Amino acid sequence: MKVFLLVVCCLFTLSFFGQEFEDTLKTIRDLEAKSASKKMLQKANVNTGNYNIKYHRLEFTLDPSIAFITGDVTTYFEAKENLSNVTFDLADNMTVSQVKQRGNTLSFIQNTDDELVITLSAIQNMGVLDSLTISYSGNPISSGFGSFEQSTHAGDPIIWTLSEPYGAKGWWPCKQDLNDKSDSLDVYITTPRFNPSNEEYVAVSNGLEQSQIINGINKTTHFKHRYAIPAYLIAIAVTNYEVYSHTVDNSGNPFDIVNYVYPENLSSAQASTPITVDIMNLYSNLFEEYPFANEKYGHAQFGWGGAMEHTTVSFMGSFGRNLIAHELAHQWFGDKITCGSWKDIWLNEGFATYLSGLTIENLDGNTAFTTWKEQRNISITSLLDGAVYLTDTDTTNVNRIFSSRLTYNKGAMVLHMLRKKIGDNNFFQGIKNYLSNVNYAYSYAKTEDFIPIMEAASGENLTAFFNNWLYKEGYPSYTIEWNQPSVNQVHIQISQTQSDPSVSYFEAPVPLRLIGALGETLDITLNNTVNQEDFFNSVNFTVASIQFDPEADLISKNNTVTLANNKSEIENNFLLYPNPAQDNFTITKPDNIEVNQIKIFNIFGQLLYQTQWTQKINVASFSSGVLFVQLDTSQGVINKSVLKN
Repeated sequence: MKVFLLVVCCLFTLSFFGQEFEDTLKTIRDLEAKSASKKMLQKANVNTGNYNIKYHRLEFTLDPSIAFITGDVTTYFEAKENLSNVTFDLADNMTVSQVKQRGNTLSFIQNTDDELVITLSAIQNMGVLDSLTISYSGNPISSGFGSFEQSTHAGDPIIWTLSEPYGAKGWWPCKQDLNDKSDSLDVYITTPRFNPSNEEYVAVSNGLEQSQIINGINKTTHFKHRYAIPAYLIAIAVTNYEVYSHTVDNSGNPFDIVNYVYPENLSSAQASTPITVDIMNLYSNLFEEYPFANEKYGHAQFGWGGAMEHTTVSFMGSFGRNLIAHELAHQWFGDKITCGSWKDIWLNEGFATYLSGLTIENLDGNTAFTTWKEQRNISITSLLDGAVYLTDTDTTNVNRIFSSRLTYNKGAMVLHMLRKKIGDNNFFQGIKNYLSNVNYAYSYAKTEDFIPIMEAASGENLTAFFNNWLYKEGYPSYTIEWNQPSVNQVHIQISQTQSDPSVSYFEAPVPLRLIGALGETLDITLNNTVNQEDFFNSVNFTVASIQFDPEADLISKNNTVTLANNKSEIENNFLLYPNPAQDNFTITKPDNIEVNQIKIFNIFGQLLYQTQWTQKINVASFSSGVLFVQLDTSQGVINKSVLKN
């Protein structure tokens, strides 16, 4: 009974855990899709494309109890052509009071296209670096998920931002082009020192906190960030946070995971966030050091149901392990290397989903990981069509871009199948090479950049693999037919149908588990490339059955495994009698089949008797119980049993 209860408990735990992952993924997907719908209504401003951002100094003054911000934004930029004016993105409800360049006041206009157009005092030649300081104020209008939100938690005021995808212009003058990252950043946040309950305000932003300077009733907190960052990943939050840290050893170069949480949630957060260290160590060991290790990683609680992977500090609506794992993964895949287009969104979301799966594999074990893969495959194969990589038409549909079935789940499983195809060493080395590539690190990459890196790491041509599994649609269904023509060999034939006509044949390693008559097991992987392909594998036991893809490593559905029909007919023509037997039993066989050898085993797999062909077998000296009779014939191995009285 104790064993039974344990099994039931484990099944319930896996089921509950799987549902928790599904719920987290749905929350992430739904909210990212909602954000993207705002982004798709606003394309990158072509009028900001004539310069490159180099540096921002952001000086903000705000009171968390009031929906208002005052700021001085100094931006260094390099001209890509000769410039007479410069355009920034800024919502037209924000009021610019002054623009200065090297102490000189410049003229400007704000238009209804959310543009701030600044007239330079002289032509800025191509390649020349210069800067402007923009002074502005206003009550930002939130867009997307809530680009600038003033609200409360447990009655205490809070201001937080979430600018993905184009919400930054709602609260500061910026360039929102995702393909232009600022090389570095300084953020100064000035607030009242205390809230109305006389609790101290704590400010949060990207990078490493440098100082807190008290000036009367106000306080200015300075953060320094020295990594490339786009406008949408810059964020601030201020409330009466409780702050605590976990330390990541990082091979002797430690850094902190800094947690900013609501006082009313401190206890539960402190119980949940320590796992971040384990996940951080896992990702660092599998791939590379945390990309922003010279600064920090952190969590800041905010008033939203999901989370957002701002560089060096993820804003969190809750602290479940799956959410922590997904957002942390984005620091590598999304923040360090950002997908270069909507077509390549799987490079962000497929990777983050797979890293969440790797967390399950490494922290919970293979059984839980197999369950996770099974759930991905159920989702992927719930419809017959669908590719991971997007078409131009797909990019106009936000639900298609952020499809949990394709972008998240199929993207993750394609990565897993790639891992199985090229092996762990080549797979993880290839990902390391991708992350460290100077062309993409702290910049942008597309699928066409990723594939040759993996080919170089594996030494394989992966064109067919990616064409079928990434660019084209659907999934395979397999028929496995097998027999055992001799005692030491199993014959397997693999056939396949495809759910979508875009793929003529899915080439993939096919995992099988051979199960012996006495409980033996042997896992094999067959590199299947054509239909009705035959394989002959050595085996040192009698095969009783074959299990298809026992650990759910392959995207597929409606698979069948059958014993070759002729063998079952042959087996039926072999008779052992009397059964049960007291002293002897007799074997009858078809005349056209030769029996080379007879072996008899007990239930423990011990060989009791071996002989060349003979029709009558004496078992008088054997102990009572079931005897397994193995007949090595000209038509394969035949297994029968007889009960000894």
